[in-house]
Amino acid sequence: MSETLPIICVTENGVKTANISETHRAWARSNGFVGQSGKLLALPDKEGEIGAYLFGLGSEVNRSALVLGLAASALAAGTYRLEGDYGDPTLASLGFRLGAYRFDRYAEAKDQPVLELPEGADAAEIENLVTSAFIARDLVNIPANDLGPDAFEAWIAEFAETHGVEVKVIRDDDLLAQNFPMIHAVGRASDQAPRLVDFSWGDAANPKLTLVGKGVTFDTGGLNIKPGSSMALMKKDMGGAANVLGLANAIMTAGLKVRLRVLVPVVENSIAGNAFRPGDVLPSRKGLTVEIGNTDAEGRLILADALALADEEQPDLIIDMATLTGAARVALGPDLPPVYARDGAFAKTLIEHGMAIDDPLWEMPLWNGYDKLLASKIADVSHISTGGLAGSITAALFLNRFVRPETEWMHLDIFAWAPEARPGRPFGGTDQGVRALYGALKDRYGQ
Repeated sequence: MSETLPIICVTENGVKTANISETHRAWARSNGFVGQSGKLLALPDKEGEIGAYLFGLGSEVNRSALVLGLAASALAAGTYRLEGDYGDPTLASLGFRLGAYRFDRYAEAKDQPVLELPEGADAAEIENLVTSAFIARDLVNIPANDLGPDAFEAWIAEFAETHGVEVKVIRDDDLLAQNFPMIHAVGRASDQAPRLVDFSWGDAANPKLTLVGKGVTFDTGGLNIKPGSSMALMKKDMGGAANVLGLANAIMTAGLKVRLRVLVPVVENSIAGNAFRPGDVLPSRKGLTVEIGNTDAEGRLILADALALADEEQPDLIIDMATLTGAARVALGPDLPPVYARDGAFAKTLIEHGMAIDDPLWEMPLWNGYDKLLASKIADVSHISTGGLAGSITAALFLNRFVRPETEWMHLDIFAWAPEARPGRPFGGTDQGVRALYGALKDRYGQ
């Protein structure tokens, strides 16, 4: 057996022209293999051992850019090389590497399949995007008992140090003293204090790009407590922050020409005697008073204070990412996060990048006609809409109030979870929007 096993990539109905023997063509026919997308077929050698694999790419019309991720998820440990018409070598390699991801922090680690880099592949870009995706996935997959607010802050500090920057942290009652009342209110019932983590990187003369990530390390729903079935996945409620940190890693590693700022409000939405309540009216950093309709809609509150801070230095662009609403999943499902943007042209560029690299996003409207649904009879604004309709849009409209109209701002309502494996995304915590945003930002700002 050779040191590396070939993976022979075949388009749908392309077996007859593949570079394989007639015996192997007959073997493919007998196994019903015609190049179906994602199907892997072992080819025996003369000794009856596995000598190669056929892998189906599917039809050109429906092909995923990262379809080779399905091969990696099915292969045993070993070293492999690509043969046949696998398309762009960088995308093919990226898909394989992303599909080989395993979260083994709590189980026996197993060797993973390794791909020899094909000729023409951009090794640095692949490594950057893979590392950035795995940052997001690992953080989402770690349970809350090992990634509460204290541990998450420590992780961010260590991450920032690897990029040569220091974090600033405003914690506990200092949040009140420095005017972050909604971050404090949401997190004060936990035995681990709420905090705002803040770091900056890059040349101060470059355009200011600020990323804001929702960092709710666990969400009970607060006094509007979630049922058990809805609470089961709430370790992932810091998925916005996880993806922001993955994106920040990609930006810093590539050296984009920005002055990057990252803001992560970190809280646990718990229940205690001092928990905030439905019907409370909270002050905010922006100066708006906010009536609380449901304590299970806590993410937009901590984001609002962080966005107000981000806006104060008049950045060129603010992007926030958050696992914000179930309504977004109802509208677009788990695989397709909505993006809300004030600049439609940049949103179009972002979506084009996402579609090209199998990181899909879909633009949704900041429909001002629904802003009236956030009306409050006793405060400047209610933080949830009346009647429960258009939930993802009204959440975006709530955030919209905390960023000056002249600031370019974009909001991604992500799921950060793959309920079933698909190309380049094994089951579990996942990156969403990172590759799309990185590509669009690289186009916009350069390296």
